[in-house]
Amino acid sequence: MRHRASGALPAPEPTERHDWHTLKTLIPYLWSYRGRVIFALSCLLLAKLANVGVPMVFKHLVDALTITPEQAFIVVPAAILGAYGVLRFSTSLFTELRELVFARVTQQAVRNISLQVFNHLHALSLRFHLERQTGGLTRDIERGTRSVGSLISYTLYSILPTLVEIGLVIGILFVNYDAVFALITSATLIFYITFTVRVTNWRTALRRKANELDSAANARAIDSLINFETVKYFNNERFEAGRYDEQLHQWADAQIKNQLSLSGLNIGQAAIISTAVTAMMWLAANRVAAGTMTIGDIVLINAYMLQLYIPLNFLGVIYREIRQSLTDIERMFGLLGQHKEIDDTPDAGSLAPGPATVRFEHVDFHYDPARDILFDVDFTIPAGRTVAVVGHSGSGKSTLARLLFRFYDVTGGRITVNGVDVRDLQQDSLRRAIGIVPQDTVLFNDTLRYNIQYGNPEASPGAVEAAASAAQLDDFIARLPEGMDTRVGERGLKLSGGEKQRVAIARALLKDPAVLIFDEATSALDSKTEKAIQAQIDRAARGRTALVIAHRLSTVAHADEIIVLDQGRIVERGHHRELLAASGAYAQMWRLQQQEAHERDLETGAA
Repeated sequence: MRHRASGALPAPEPTERHDWHTLKTLIPYLWSYRGRVIFALSCLLLAKLANVGVPMVFKHLVDALTITPEQAFIVVPAAILGAYGVLRFSTSLFTELRELVFARVTQQAVRNISLQVFNHLHALSLRFHLERQTGGLTRDIERGTRSVGSLISYTLYSILPTLVEIGLVIGILFVNYDAVFALITSATLIFYITFTVRVTNWRTALRRKANELDSAANARAIDSLINFETVKYFNNERFEAGRYDEQLHQWADAQIKNQLSLSGLNIGQAAIISTAVTAMMWLAANRVAAGTMTIGDIVLINAYMLQLYIPLNFLGVIYREIRQSLTDIERMFGLLGQHKEIDDTPDAGSLAPGPATVRFEHVDFHYDPARDILFDVDFTIPAGRTVAVVGHSGSGKSTLARLLFRFYDVTGGRITVNGVDVRDLQQDSLRRAIGIVPQDTVLFNDTLRYNIQYGNPEASPGAVEAAASAAQLDDFIARLPEGMDTRVGERGLKLSGGEKQRVAIARALLKDPAVLIFDEATSALDSKTEKAIQAQIDRAARGRTALVIAHRLSTVAHADEIIVLDQGRIVERGHHRELLAASGAYAQMWRLQQQEAHERDLETGAA
């Protein structure tokens, strides 16, 4: 099977999305509950029919009462009063039925969209996550999921009912009264909606800018808080506060402009509605005076105006909220549109369980086409053997682990496991077969038990304790008042470097992978802790295929083969003694590190 090079990330999709596009993306999530949707819309129509029927019944009631009090109880049909009460109750009944039935549709749609975005973000490449700020990303998701419920609520509970009622009222006015009433109502609605839409569309750019500044401010705050230790180390609290305040200042200016435009919109809408209501009542009053309309008719028209224009007054607010919701949702759906740099092929297979032989075959790679990282890297890790890769910082050692995990795809050559190109394997199957102990172990802000069990969430408590014991965590856990239920703090900051590395080893052992990667697992530790951790690494690697990436050569002397990388190229390979005897790059690095270790020992003894 042929594979294209995929080191470069495809161009991102445009950030501007049409509102109809956003709606078309949302509709399938709702239509999956089509029975509830249709029933809710039926309740909406029945509620509005009952609502427009109330003023008509009230008109007949008023006209029937315009007689002497002595005749009232004889003339007024009891049926009219009964119909009035039934219609009043029916309006509320069908409205509540609509909301009750549609509640599950809304919440399930929000749930399904949130889950899909969450899964998609985990499916995106490492490159995407390294280039994004987590604070802004989480704010976009939070606003987007909240706006899905708001959009559905505003549309089904406000906009659609109002439009249905407008159509019914205009039809009644046109059929039963002078066409001028229907004409004024229609013209007012057209003018009002046109004014609202145009001004709101103009305001959308201001709102979007405010959103971007809000996300940027949130991202900056979270980034600063995540790195609070670094802030403390350099006494930069004021500097961080200044940067955050600068972002908040820009956001506040954008919000003020947004509010000014909102006030102008509200004044314009109020002027349109007031003019229309005054004109309608003036015409109705003149016709009552001329005897062509009854008191009941003017009451009916006034009731319709109140029923229409009071919700219509909020229609502008609701439309603005809908536009805002669409803006927020488009940002979230934009995440779903992000290209998966690394994806399974349609015919990708599973990796068979058991021992694994890993081979790098003439691998080339670059993160950026302008800067190559690896050049023709070729070596094999036989099943059950340990191969170490050493070299100076920036030589490309850790890139090998990322390529084997398939966080990126090679740009030349291929990587195989048991003879199968990793690009022909399902990512889930490949990564289940690989365990890693990284240089910087980041733990969840949960208990020790949770963090160890994360290697295999289905593992039994006994298996978790056995993994902890194998990683030499027994004594440490025994000293803790809460034992395995001790919380480790944000990113595991309550633990020392050695303790975190032991947890990482226990987690990898619990996963029980065929391939183990140790990526600079001891480079950040002191000599004593390094030796203790190294012994555990040696035990963990026994019987497994292991790739050890290291800077300190003393940690890899036992490896079956040592690969020496320099600027992305293999310059030497062999056993420890063979490389020392060759007096090449490895031997030079060995002598330099031994000298540094000797000098540290002398300084420690002098101290």
